[in-house]
Amino acid sequence: MNITKIMINPFYEKLAKLAVNYSIEVKKGDRVFVLGPILAEELFRALYVEIIKAGGHALLFPFIEGLGELLFKYASEDQLTYVDEVRKQIHKEFDCMVAISADYNTKNLSLVDPELLSKRFGSPQMKELWDLWYDRAAKKEAKWVIIPFPCNAFAQDANMDLISYSNFIEKALFLDNENPIQEWQKIEKDQEKYVNYLNEVEIIQIIGEDTDLTMSTKGRSWENDCGHENLPDGEVATSPVENSVIGSIRFTYPAIHLGNEVENIYLEFKDGRVVNSTADKGEKFLREILKIENADRLGEFAIGTNYGITEFSKNILFDEKMGGTIHLALGDGFKELGSKNESAIHWDILKDMKKPGSKIIADDRVIYEEGKWKI
Repeated sequence: MNITKIMINPFYEKLAKLAVNYSIEVKKGDRVFVLGPILAEELFRALYVEIIKAGGHALLFPFIEGLGELLFKYASEDQLTYVDEVRKQIHKEFDCMVAISADYNTKNLSLVDPELLSKRFGSPQMKELWDLWYDRAAKKEAKWVIIPFPCNAFAQDANMDLISYSNFIEKALFLDNENPIQEWQKIEKDQEKYVNYLNEVEIIQIIGEDTDLTMSTKGRSWENDCGHENLPDGEVATSPVENSVIGSIRFTYPAIHLGNEVENIYLEFKDGRVVNSTADKGEKFLREILKIENADRLGEFAIGTNYGITEFSKNILFDEKMGGTIHLALGDGFKELGSKNESAIHWDILKDMKKPGSKIIADDRVIYEEGKWKI
């Protein structure tokens, strides 16, 4: 092979530099695990180069189209819940992880029985696998980041052509700026004032369309999400006190998980647990998810701050960061923020807060109204 013919696309080079040098800050000797679909070959290559330049050691794990569908079609229950010891060892020992977000078909698992999906992704074995990684990340022993690859499946879901979708990603990650790392450092500094304020708050109330939800954040920390674990990023987040959530909320955007789209979700909470749930579409899937242990509790409440993301794209990596929105996550909470809720699921669901009358009240003070901060 003529090595001079292997060119790195400037777009992927810039994205890889941002992920490796800013998000996970690879150091000499770091072992870095990179996983994602093989269609993201160009991004794998760019990441590999930047990891080597930073002095790290890269283990690439590209997966092939259709394997997930074949697993659910042919696997026994034991095979569905199996997690290999090699994968556990990676989660125990590697210093960094990069997960590439892309797909061939975002509906590839939509015809799979929700009970089978629950058995696979809600299994104790899968929870144990990810607990190994997240516990180390909470202790600052490991770093990780999810990054996007512009693919036709995601572009189609967003009602865009691939070129437009690539431009959408570029703007959301500030890759169109001369120095994207500098931009994310500025965002980190700007969001610090919100985090500092919210760290002193005890009670949060969300008011909006078919929504009056109250929760305690007393004793919980808020996180400044500014590109170190997600690209794009832009949110401030916490994990509410588990038994404190009371009231109701209607989510105005479709919630998408494992190829299933659930629309117009309405949840009622009492003593921290979901006691009633409805949806116009995908209600069976919603209720199967809620059967997973502790998936009926909230693991996260967050406010999106990235006003560079202006369109709903049906990709939660982007949508949850959109300025003027909030999202709640059913299931697993963030231990580093004080959460005690443990679950095999963490499902972010989004609500538009730009609509008239929408507001967030913190200890009896309106801090956010109709998509804009008041502090």
